Amino acid sequence: MINRTIKKEVLKSLKFKPITLITGARQVGKTTLCMEIMKESGFNYVSLDDFRLRKQAIDDPELFLAEHKWPLIIDEVQYAPRLFDVIESIVNKQQFETGNNAGMYILTGSQTYELMKGVTQSMAGRVSIIRMPPLSVREIHNFEDEKFSFDINEISGRTKNYKIEVDDLYKLIVRGMYPELYKSKDEDSTTFYSNYVSSYIERDVSTTINLKDKLKFQNFMEILASLTGEELVYDNIAKLVQVDSETIKNWLSILLAGDIIYLLRPYNEISVIKRIVRRPKIYFNDTGLACYLARIANDQILSHSFFKGRFVETYIVNELRKSYKNNGIVENFYYYRDKNQNEIDLVILDGGVLHLIECKSGYDYSKKDVKSFARLSNSNYELGNSFVICNTSSIYTIDNKIYAIPISSI
Repeated sequence: MINRTIKKEVLKSLKFKPITLITGARQVGKTTLCMEIMKESGFNYVSLDDFRLRKQAIDDPELFLAEHKWPLIIDEVQYAPRLFDVIESIVNKQQFETGNNAGMYILTGSQTYELMKGVTQSMAGRVSIIRMPPLSVREIHNFEDEKFSFDINEISGRTKNYKIEVDDLYKLIVRGMYPELYKSKDEDSTTFYSNYVSSYIERDVSTTINLKDKLKFQNFMEILASLTGEELVYDNIAKLVQVDSETIKNWLSILLAGDIIYLLRPYNEISVIKRIVRRPKIYFNDTGLACYLARIANDQILSHSFFKGRFVETYIVNELRKSYKNNGIVENFYYYRDKNQNEIDLVILDGGVLHLIECKSGYDYSKKDVKSFARLSNSNYELGNSFVICNTSSIYTIDNKIYAIPISSI
């Protein structure tokens, strides 16, 4: 079994909040994590994937919660939003009677939109929200997924613990990071993702919106996967999918709610506000799913593909984000692009210090490859160490406080 770093954040939440909500895409490991906590901490467990239990929770939420007493884990709670008001009442009663209501309920769900609607209406202030990502590469290799450090000495230490060859990197990108794929080396990733997409469209998308053309929605996902790491231009996607822009916006909101994709905002500061591009960039939260949808079947195809740079960039951004999420740290991640096409792949504001990052699939880089970094030299924030994260096997200096570092250091 792979140890999940985010577990400590869940246990921390149980000490202070009556309700802990774990969200994330399907099959990122929410249920497995809850089963561990159930065995260790004495929680009861119920899943609303069971139609009979779901019907009871919808029809009579008071009776359902009377029969299934806290401390209780409710899996896929978005299927029965009427539970939220009753849970609020139980939590309030416990606080009034005992003065302590911590650790009463763990709720999980994969459709953030329905969950957030219920939370904001019924449980605001009583719930801790934990967003669970797929596995990180460090978790796969049995390391604690510590937050990425910008200290060059700590980065050097991380590279000694784990190294990844280029061929292995491409294999990892194509396979992706869903836990099911690491229970057995014989698990076929193509079969897994085929079933995953079908199940996602049937169970999540179709129950959220009135989806009339499922094949067109899958085509939309396939086109979007080929654009991972690129700016989001609604009209261009609409033309390719042959629907209107409003439909694209609606469908994108569904993928965002299901934690399938992530939008990276453009960096915005007074010193650059007049010249920046204002569109977000789109990333798939799992490279394996994106590769499947983009019809990249193996590492050889990826290594010779036009999409190679995009998928390496997506991998790097995802791993950096996981290191923050798994440690309960808010991520202030952006990108920079101006009207003269100067671009910085990733701008991270961390502790009031700005760090600039280029994501590359090659090995050797020089000052000309980071010339866009100068665009933020007049930032109101202190500029800290910045990096080209690439396939180099060792750290080397590019310029003052700018280093090339191995992908294995994240």
